[in-house]
Amino acid sequence: MSDLAVEFAGEWFRPDPAGVFEIGREGDLALDDNPYLHRRFLQLTHVSGLWWLGNVGNRLAATVCDAAGGVQSWLSPGNSIPIVFPSTSIVFTAGPTTYELVASLSPSPYAEIRTEEPDGGATTIGMIPFTTSQRQLVLALCEPMLRRDGTGLSEIPSSAEAASRLGWTTTRFNRKLDNVCEKLDKVGVKGLRGGTGGLATNRRARLVEYAVASRLVTAADLPLLDEADGDAQGTP
Repeated sequence: MSDLAVEFAGEWFRPDPAGVFEIGREGDLALDDNPYLHRRFLQLTHVSGLWWLGNVGNRLAATVCDAAGGVQSWLSPGNSIPIVFPSTSIVFTAGPTTYELVASLSPSPYAEIRTEEPDGGATTIGMIPFTTSQRQLVLALCEPMLRRDGTGLSEIPSSAEAASRLGWTTTRFNRKLDNVCEKLDKVGVKGLRGGTGGLATNRRARLVEYAVASRLVTAADLPLLDEADGDAQGTP
């Protein structure tokens, strides 16, 4: 039987394979008293030789990814996913706060997929390139999460705050945010569009979850925020 351990904010928890390990505002891992967080949001259970992560909430979703960012799933309410990698990142947002848990499994049935670091100033997911200014936008939103210094939670900046961090107008920021979300939606990233085809109102939160979990941006990229913006005219 594989041993599972869950880390949050530097503290480790070891679920009992004979029981149900609950994560939320209350439960075996009580994250905090955030009123936007379900009392019982995620459950870890051991069934048929595998550990399973289930979403038992009714509003929130979680982004689940291997540590290298090569495999990712969007865990919506009512669904479950097996934990199969040595290290799995679990990222979700409740209200203004984003949380990250790490599940460590030993031994694990699958190895992590290692991805190559991008060369130059452009990052490509699938066949979609991202300009330097688009990466700066993602970094401005992810900066609190990337600088959380051992804590498992952070707050997502508003569009106005992120625009100010970059020295942009809010209009320019929102235009580029729309463009980034549209590009990711085209390559299959879920949660960036609303039910009627328009952009989702919580797309900033979903973008942060995706970017952090998939390693689209990391703490090593943060110096890019302080570099001169080559897209000074505000093109997408």
